[in-house]
Amino acid sequence: MAEPVVLVTGGARRVGAAIVRAAHAAGARVVVHCNRSCAEARELLAGLEPARPSSTAIVQGDLLDLARLAALVEEAAARFGRLDALVNNASSFHATPLARLDAAAWDDLVGTNLRAPLFLSQAAAPHLRRTRGAIVNIVDIHAERPLAGFLAYSVAKSGLAGLTRALALELAPEVRVNGVSPGAILWPDDGQAFPPAERERITVQTPLRRTGTPEDIAGAVKYLLFDAPFVTGQVLAVDGGRSIAL
Repeated sequence: MAEPVVLVTGGARRVGAAIVRAAHAAGARVVVHCNRSCAEARELLAGLEPARPSSTAIVQGDLLDLARLAALVEEAAARFGRLDALVNNASSFHATPLARLDAAAWDDLVGTNLRAPLFLSQAAAPHLRRTRGAIVNIVDIHAERPLAGFLAYSVAKSGLAGLTRALALELAPEVRVNGVSPGAILWPDDGQAFPPAERERITVQTPLRRTGTPEDIAGAVKYLLFDAPFVTGQVLAVDGGRSIAL
């Protein structure tokens, strides 16, 4: 049986890199999409290749470039001659209070978090139908409970949750489509959106009283990709219980 091929967008770092490592450890061949983090993608895959030579590849592209999305999927499928799974992980995240929201920020946040997953899924669908594959979208608990000051991001993730369910209907029975909604996993790199006091408040508000790890998300993605043949149209919260405490 051929090793499955998984395309992970934004797979070079942070949660995306954990998903790549988990999929590879599960026996998949992985295609990592990157845009500005391709040096990190190459470093990540260099660490995976010794275990199974010629089991990884990279595709580069700007997910805001609508014309690039279908070609990106075709390049990924061509690397190993098939495509079994798509993980829509890449995401922009920055504050957009209503008074400061402009068209550029809206286009960036909706473009990466909703439009790109839609059109990548559209392009991947023929391949995934042939392989009876799966799509996993990385959503957010704030899809259901908007985050104050992050209007466009919350709206985009809410749309992604809806897209997950709609695609599950559109692509059944050949393709399963699910989502994972992270809670507090990794704080933003710049640290400005969540100062220490806010981080402490969020942690205390979480029933398990801690933040999660990228591996927590990767484990959920791995389950939905490879171990959940009768699960589709679901969005799994991996948040230490925070979504039930908000």
